[in-house]
Amino acid sequence: MRKALRWLLALVVLVGTVSTAGAATAAQAGATGTDIKDRLLSIPGMSLIEEKPYTGYRYFVLNYTQPIDHRHPSKGTFQQRFTLLHKGVDRPTVFYTSGYNVSTNPSRSEPTRLVDGNQVSLEYRFFTPSRPAPADWSKLDIWQAASDQHRLFTALKQVYSQNWIATGGSKGGMTATYYERFYPRDMDGVVAYVAPDDVVNDEDSAYDRFFETVGTKECRDRLGAVQREALVRREPLEKKYAQYAADTHATFTTIGGLDRAYEAVVLDYVWGFWQYSLLKDCDTIPADARTATDQQIWDSVDTISGFSAYTDQGLETYTPYYYQAGTQMGAPTIHFPHIEKKLIRYGYQPPRNFVPRSIPMRFQPWAMRDVDTWVRHHARHMLFVYGQNDPWGSERFRLGHGARDSYVFTAPGMNHGANVAGLVPDQNALATARILDWAGVAPAAVRENPSAARPLARPDAKLDARDVEREPVLRP
Repeated sequence: MRKALRWLLALVVLVGTVSTAGAATAAQAGATGTDIKDRLLSIPGMSLIEEKPYTGYRYFVLNYTQPIDHRHPSKGTFQQRFTLLHKGVDRPTVFYTSGYNVSTNPSRSEPTRLVDGNQVSLEYRFFTPSRPAPADWSKLDIWQAASDQHRLFTALKQVYSQNWIATGGSKGGMTATYYERFYPRDMDGVVAYVAPDDVVNDEDSAYDRFFETVGTKECRDRLGAVQREALVRREPLEKKYAQYAADTHATFTTIGGLDRAYEAVVLDYVWGFWQYSLLKDCDTIPADARTATDQQIWDSVDTISGFSAYTDQGLETYTPYYYQAGTQMGAPTIHFPHIEKKLIRYGYQPPRNFVPRSIPMRFQPWAMRDVDTWVRHHARHMLFVYGQNDPWGSERFRLGHGARDSYVFTAPGMNHGANVAGLVPDQNALATARILDWAGVAPAAVRENPSAARPLARPDAKLDARDVEREPVLRP
């Protein structure tokens, strides 16, 4: 799963609220009257990196000491970074995970704005600087990561005693789901956005069916023609790529050469468009790829897929993700019926090709089957939100007869940025009402009539703005 994360690292990370002076004052101390920073730092293993001011909140960047191996805590520890947006100990808390690095700027996810609460944002283990040294990669798995969350939650619950909601987008949504599977008594609810569920890694026909019908035929044809033309013009465009690599000091050791990297970027092109663009954006794609210049083809592919994605430098940050994709989470494989076989040399490459060979990998096919089965039969207070035009929604979580007070909704016309706000009105109101109820802050009017549900926090133009920075594609 590759370039997807460009937007992803910040896909679901929204922010802030403008609060009254009274709320700002209340945020300074807990119910005991002790300053909240002192209460936090009294927790064993907690240390402060920095505090940043923000109106109406206290915002902290912290480290928490975690075992490298939760099954054998005596075998060493590492420092795991997280941030805390503190509203008040009398408010619910949202536990946000991106599944990657954590941003150290104040931010607020959609559920945090809905419930007007605190937000804990945890960096995923093995993403630097939250990586043990030396790194034993066998300790990077979904149970260990869920145990990180459980241990931090247990430590913070003594300060934040109100209800907790877990959330995240894409890999963060997967992370929130895995956490619920392994520690179902911790959270009062889960809101998982655009979370893939690759139950059987070798069965990916759902993706092929998606690309046959998504959007309009005109848009699909435009995208396919540019993708094919980039392979037809492989020789001149690879010369341009070689110059790009020389200019940026990029290397291709991990993937095995510039030619492999070039094809990987080109094959991400159609996927990347639908992941992060909307149907109206088809107008930005060259209308006639055959008459487009080399520069126009290059620019379109670079804008959507990113030629830096499969360089050693581009891959390095996401080694933990590719490791997990190749050991537990799975990765999609799709076909390209609009491109002659002779033009494709490698096809969709497996995650093993994006991780240094010095790191051993072995796939565990039971890991995702276990989570999928648990969600179908035991989901409680879980909401899954998908985008209609997002490729990652092709393999999604589904609910069975054992699920209780849980929902799977699809936002029409939306991509990998799908959220509750993008749902049709009835589903938007229901989802908002359930989140407020799970968080323990649903007004009486909402409990009587879900259509009355509204976000409890006022929007903030700065903190609720989406981060438009993209990360390289086929990463959820």
